[in-house]
Amino acid sequence: MTDKRLVHIVDDEEAIRRSASFMLKTAGFAVETWPSGVAFLKEAQTAAPGCVLLDVRMPEMDGLEVQRALVDRGIALPVIVLTGHGDISIAVRAMKAGAVDFIEKPFEKAALLAAIEAGFDRLAAADGRAARADAAAVLLARLTPRERDVLNGLASGLPNKTIAFDLGISPRTVEVHRANLMAKLDVRSLSDALRIAFAAEVDSADIGSIT
Repeated sequence: MTDKRLVHIVDDEEAIRRSASFMLKTAGFAVETWPSGVAFLKEAQTAAPGCVLLDVRMPEMDGLEVQRALVDRGIALPVIVLTGHGDISIAVRAMKAGAVDFIEKPFEKAALLAAIEAGFDRLAAADGRAARADAAAVLLARLTPRERDVLNGLASGLPNKTIAFDLGISPRTVEVHRANLMAKLDVRSLSDALRIAFAAEVDSADIGSIT
């Protein structure tokens, strides 16, 4: 096992794979190379997490198609696209589709490393969000179904009376459930409860709409 950060190089040009791999390994990264987007996609679902250095112009599937396939499959790996001269419009499309950055060939080491660092920053942020979501889900599992209903109503910006009407219970009962859920979540304010709800992706409106 290695604790080095992993970069997947997806490029049909062997010379690019070889030179980029050497550059990244000397900079302290682990590297896996793939000769095509098709080859990468076959293993992407179970591939070790890391940053993807993805060539735009490849046979069978171009880089944009590979990028779309990753998104469609829910594979949230940060992508940096490699483009040739004159491919700026393609690079812009890749950025709009979620790419971290694009690097023009022949690429400079500093630019490549800066883009990859940005990719790993995004990966770390995503990992942080996932950890918060997992922790929030554990807390929410303490709630009864009715307490979850009340929390969903609060997260949607609804006042107690509206929640009571929607659930067919009294406003006083809503207040009891609200107090109980806050105790179970170990929070003292509604905003703290809502942060937990939002972290776990409870259906909600904008927090700013809640008074």
